[in-house]
Formats: sequence, structure tokens, C-alpha cells
Amino acid sequence: MKAVRLHEIGGPQNLRIDEIGVPIPQPGEVLVKIRCAALNRRDVYITQGLYRRIELPATLGSDGSGVVAALGERVDGPAVGTPVVIDPMLDWGDDPRTWGHNASILGMPRPGTFAEYLSVPVQNVFAKPAALSEDDAAAIPLAGLTAYRATYTRAKLLPGETVLITGVGGGVQTFVLQFAKQIGARAVVTSSSDEKLARAKALGADEALNYRSDSQWYRTARALGIDVAIDSAGGETFARALEAVKPGGRVVTYGGTSGDATIRPFSIFWNHLDVLGTSMGSPHDFRAMLQLFETGLRPAVDRTFELQDVVAAAQRLEGANQFGKILLHVS
Repeated sequence: MKAVRLHEIGGPQNLRIDEIGVPIPQPGEVLVKIRCAALNRRDVYITQGLYRRIELPATLGSDGSGVVAALGERVDGPAVGTPVVIDPMLDWGDDPRTWGHNASILGMPRPGTFAEYLSVPVQNVFAKPAALSEDDAAAIPLAGLTAYRATYTRAKLLPGETVLITGVGGGVQTFVLQFAKQIGARAVVTSSSDEKLARAKALGADEALNYRSDSQWYRTARALGIDVAIDSAGGETFARALEAVKPGGRVVTYGGTSGDATIRPFSIFWNHLDVLGTSMGSPHDFRAMLQLFETGLRPAVDRTFELQDVVAAAQRLEGANQFGKILLHVS
């Protein structure tokens, strides 16, 4: 079978397509024929060597949809031919509040979805939402799961509240926007790109702030009455988000692409803020997230590439020019 693998660190240009054997599902596993996959920034970071304990060669990819091809021993279903979507969070554990010490994410060290076939534990295989195409289903898993837990489980965003979504355009933050509007919240988004802000407005954003042209964007946001801020950037953006929310507000963080933040504790204690960390999500979160897509919700898709064009797809993500998810047709 064809699989996208990384043999050496150095960036997306080092991704290549290899011919390798089809995996044999072990007891408790399901073999899935992957139809479509999606990229995440995690994939790019692995090619750049920004993860610890990288094991090479690695078959990347955390997101995927397809059909059941075979069942391992001690697996009664789903039936061969069933359309499925894969939960990329492996071994979450028994505590719904946080993942366990054995938890990992699909796509390194365990082989990922950028391959024609993938064997995964049966508990990570869910029926594809009937309302979604295979392409749309592939766009959901990692980003949708992260966004769901940040918005629903951790922030507990309520109808009528105002949420600040920093850096809209990436996969997770675009889902956060869609979920916020699904809840009935008012959404304020930020970006340095007027094009991304316009697309966010088309998805339902109520206010759009360009932080490049408005260096005081956090003060502009604060005047809008921010109840919740959800941030993935870290760095100065996270520090400013703490200043943007009103007293008694909540700030959720799930990433640090801009590095560590220098924050003023005064911003937290004086305003009685709740600062909430989150990453990925539990099987319960994944199941509840999928149900949202049975009611007409659709993921925002930026562009779809063929498997042989995976380098171009990863470089587009690396350049941060996308709005929504970048997909790969696998088979």
C-alpha cells in the first residue's frame, strides 16, 4: 500500500510516499481503508523536529475517514464496509478530567492516516455521521475534538455569552467559531488577515478585529464585553487575552505556537478569572462532538490535495495561509 512517511527531520519537503505492507489488525483492532485524511499543524511540527521522542520512519496523519476493511480477533463490529471516522486520541484513560500517562495521538509513534490502510483499536472507530461526506468527516477528528473540549467541556460556553476567538482561520479555532454560533453565543474573532476575517464573518462571526492594524485589539475586544477567551497562540496573544475578558471571565488555552507568555498575575487575581488548560479530548467528548454534525453543521475546508501532492499540502499549512482544514484524498 502507499503511505506518506518521514525518514528525516527538516520540514515538509522531506515527506515521501513509500510502498509498505498492509497492516494486519491485531486482537481488538479494526483495519480501515482510508479514503480521505486531513493535515494538522502537528504533522508539520513533526517534520520540523519540534516534538520530543520522534521515531523514524513515521507515517504521519491523525485525521481520517474510510470504510472498515477487516476485523481483528475479539472484535464483533462494525461490519466490513461500514463508513467510519477515526478518533485520533489513543488511550485517554479512565479520568474524564485529564488524559492518562499512556495517552498518545495517532500519527507518530503509532502509524497514522496518511496511508491506504490503517489498523486502530476498535474503540477509536466511530460511525461516520450520515449527514457528512467522507471528505467532510476526515476534516473533523483532531481539530473538532480539541475545539469541542475547549468550548463545551472546559469553557462551558453559554447561549448569549460573548467569546473571543484569537487567530481564527486555523482548523481548531474555525471549529470553535462554528460551535460558538451553534451554542448561540456572540463571537469576536481576531486575525492579521482581512481575508480570513471576512471568511470568519461569513461563518457567523459577529465582530472581527485585525490585530496587525489595531495594536490595541485587546482593549477593543474588552469593550465588547468578553465572557470567554479561547486561545491557541500563547505568547503575547495569551497575555492580552487575559486582559480582554471581563471580571469573572474564563480563558481557555490549548496551544503555544507563539511561545511562552509573560503574564501579569494581577490580570488574573484582580479580575477573578478562571484560566483553563485543555488538550485533545476524551471518548465522550469525541462522541458528543460527532453528534453536532448530524444537524447540518459542516466543517470549513480550505483545499483538497491528492496524496502524491502531500508536500504541497503540508507547505500550505506551514505557511498559515489556509482557512479551515486541508484535506488529502488517499484512495
